[in-house]
Amino acid sequence: MMRRLICIILALMLGIGLRAQQSADGAYALLDSLVLKYVTAIQSESIETKQGECEFLIGSVRDSLMRRHLAVSLFNYYKDAPVMGDEAVAIWLYDKWFASGKVAFEGEFEALDAEMFCNMNRNTLLGMDAPALKARKPCGGKVNVPPAGVTSLLWFYDTACSKCRVESEVLPSLLEKNVDFPLTVVAFYAGQDRKAWREFRRSFKVGNPNVKLLHCWDPEVKSDYLRIYGVISTPRMYMVAPEGSIIGRRLEPESLLQLLPVAKDIGEIFRNKQ
Repeated sequence: MMRRLICIILALMLGIGLRAQQSADGAYALLDSLVLKYVTAIQSESIETKQGECEFLIGSVRDSLMRRHLAVSLFNYYKDAPVMGDEAVAIWLYDKWFASGKVAFEGEFEALDAEMFCNMNRNTLLGMDAPALKARKPCGGKVNVPPAGVTSLLWFYDTACSKCRVESEVLPSLLEKNVDFPLTVVAFYAGQDRKAWREFRRSFKVGNPNVKLLHCWDPEVKSDYLRIYGVISTPRMYMVAPEGSIIGRRLEPESLLQLLPVAKDIGEIFRNKQ
């Protein structure tokens, strides 16, 4: 019903726009408004359903300029999707419509930005195995990231990052009050200032026996973590299940709080299978 309705609306809009000789901006504004209502209405659907709906919408538009605008609008919406995990739809759109040459971005900068986004995010989508890294402990030894067989929270941060400093004040209290299951927090320092890192480690404490804190860094970026985990800015936060799959990405303290009960259940299922 929703699909049929949106097709009728799009057809009417385009027909009216042509007859009334509307400006392109006016037609695009109306299109954007309708599409926003539509993608909002299907927020609770699966990734596969959303991909199918995007395919149907774009394929229904015959005008090349309108099709490009629609494809770009959908890509931009899912690129910054309000629902965690919907970035997968943006990457699918890029591969299906843009990388294939069916539709082109309007400008070179826009195309490069989209390509970079996809390259920085396609390895860490929900349900994927978390990419394995080798990082260095403060003492110089090596550590595997994420650690195997445990629920882990990967937190990429920089001591020079103002938002990271805010999160570093919020996270300890959140983890102390709300974690009642084994959780390893991997605090991955993305900077290169050894002294600043040492001072941060002294102050960043979590007084919860269920939470193990693991500090590490990779100052030479030998692990290529910047690209693999899309750390183009900090902070970046991921939740990884004991079997190694990503169950949370683009996390903020609020969304992390909501995810903790799910992570607990997944961890218990894993331990019961052992």
